[in-house]
Amino acid sequence: MTDSIQATPGSPLPLGSTVTENGINFAIFSRHATRVWLLLFDQPTASRATHIIEMTHRTGDIWHTHISGLGHGHLYLYQIDGPYDPEHGHRFNKHKPLLDPYAKAITGNFEWDLSQTFGYDAHARHSDLTMSTTTSLGGMPKCIAYGDDGFDWEGDKPINRPLSETIIYETHVRSLTSHPSADVAHPGTYRGVIEKIPYFKDLGITAIELLPIHLFYEKEFERINPFNDEALINYWGYNTLAFFAPHNAYSHLPTDRGQQVVAFKEMVKALHQAGIEVLLDVVYNHTLEGNQLGRTLSFRGIDNSIYYMLENHKQYYRNFSGVGNTFNCNHPIGQDFIIDSLRYWVQEMHVDGFRFDLATILAR
Repeated sequence: MTDSIQATPGSPLPLGSTVTENGINFAIFSRHATRVWLLLFDQPTASRATHIIEMTHRTGDIWHTHISGLGHGHLYLYQIDGPYDPEHGHRFNKHKPLLDPYAKAITGNFEWDLSQTFGYDAHARHSDLTMSTTTSLGGMPKCIAYGDDGFDWEGDKPINRPLSETIIYETHVRSLTSHPSADVAHPGTYRGVIEKIPYFKDLGITAIELLPIHLFYEKEFERINPFNDEALINYWGYNTLAFFAPHNAYSHLPTDRGQQVVAFKEMVKALHQAGIEVLLDVVYNHTLEGNQLGRTLSFRGIDNSIYYMLENHKQYYRNFSGVGNTFNCNHPIGQDFIIDSLRYWVQEMHVDGFRFDLATILAR
């Protein structure tokens, strides 16, 4: 990383990190925050930031800055201060680094200690009413500022096949090719899906629907299989961590600087060239952060009372999803976020459609 960086006000839009001709623009929404810091890193496994820059420029509810001297692939996180007042819906904690909800890619080092990511002091008398002052930076994955990767779509365009002529094959990226009988060179990956195109053509299917490929944390559980003592994992992916980022573990390419985005694009392009549309199973109704005793990884520390549906007693979360929280899909900010995510997957990643998990929650 160069030492010749310079911070200027930048622009409030678009949200997320945007690579420019001479740097990166950073913009993040938070209505109730009082201070926001941008943390920059030179290595995916770094436990200390090379630079900590306070974002003092605010337009409406969006905090923003432009940092010159940076470029595609640079790593970052946020820290945000504000009221820690769970009984009124606020759970800001400046000690907890946060992932950017708009990050297009996340680094692949997923071995961080989740016990350090709780925003509250679990040993305190009143549990989640007492703020934790322990940092969770050690080993935490970083957001990747993703710019123009030069990917050649070779004129790829939407297939737009009528639904009446569509035959959908639902599959899981890993399960499809993980067994040796799949006979592929890259099992359990986006590239493995490409290798199965002749199989899809033989079946006569015209579209594949992929179970969740938005980034999730496979090791979120702390449970053990009683039969073999192996740690249980989140296999299916219905607990999203980042809604713009493709899941790292499905990439045959390295993931420390965002190459998983290229791996996903290669899959979509190859399927389209074979006349097969790509549909995604998307889970916008809740997030990985859980209920009031859950972790502070992103939305909770950015603006909890905006991004989540809370009970009348705002310490608690409405749990229409059954997994601890419900994303505030009917709030204008929540709606904009979902639409921005969908638009990105269509315009930039060339997917053709979506299946919405627990779709009724989107209108609660």
